[in-house]
Amino acid sequence: MTDLELQQLRREKWRLDGNPIRTIEEARAFIESVGFCLMYPTRPPMGLPTFIGAFAGSDDHLPTWQHAFSDPRSAAATGLMVRLLRERSAYEANIFDENNAFLVAASAFPFFYALVGERNPKLAPRPGPRSPYSQLACDAFELIHRDGPISKEKLQEALGKSISLPALDKALGELFAKLRITRVDYKANAGGSYWDVLYRWAPDAVREGAGISVPQALSALVSKYLDCVVAADQAELEVFFGNFVARSRVKETVNALLAARELSFVHVGGKSMLQMTPAVAPRAVIPANPAPAKR
Repeated sequence: MTDLELQQLRREKWRLDGNPIRTIEEARAFIESVGFCLMYPTRPPMGLPTFIGAFAGSDDHLPTWQHAFSDPRSAAATGLMVRLLRERSAYEANIFDENNAFLVAASAFPFFYALVGERNPKLAPRPGPRSPYSQLACDAFELIHRDGPISKEKLQEALGKSISLPALDKALGELFAKLRITRVDYKANAGGSYWDVLYRWAPDAVREGAGISVPQALSALVSKYLDCVVAADQAELEVFFGNFVARSRVKETVNALLAARELSFVHVGGKSMLQMTPAVAPRAVIPANPAPAKR
């Protein structure tokens, strides 16, 4: 495989070949096909599809999140993305940048939750020297649990006007990063983002994810990632999944999948890369000396 062939296969998979998504059915099919994607491209580029790219049908002059407000495609793409969140065809996570949504398909989300989420989601977060949660985050969780879905505006009012929006954003980010809460709606003229406790919003997905082991989840997601990008070198896998787990675990998972022959190597432009092992087409067995046909 050449570099050009790899890029062309990705463009087809990522809907960058002049085949844009426009309907909710097309959006569902896209997110299920790729497994996960970013809302906007990053600088430097990350080896992932983007929802705005699939909506545009091209990667030409796509906006980053910093310039999304000035791009007329962004509002329509965001509206379609919010519809996916509302119907739980996709879930959002705060992994790379809180302003650039990382979207996960419903089928892949339990595995993602197993890597990132809390094993006992109904246990309220507590602040402390070793806790990832501040006191404000714990107070916000309690209010969202009690009154959610709730807008950030109403949340600020309930917590007290002395709480600044940057401080509230930081607290929500702490909860969002561990999948304690999720953004379930967005209304531009009625409070902006609405938040709810994730285990109440998606109880079946959270229950399933909490019961999946980390090795099982990582194996499933590594396979889905390679299906999404067609082929990648091991360093790319370790960088991507290093956002969720230790890189040593990624190496162990890749070695296990290679040993099971679920992954294999392919040469791309002189480099050795990993891919999902192609299925072997069944071959008809023809007898060496076929018996003569009966008359």
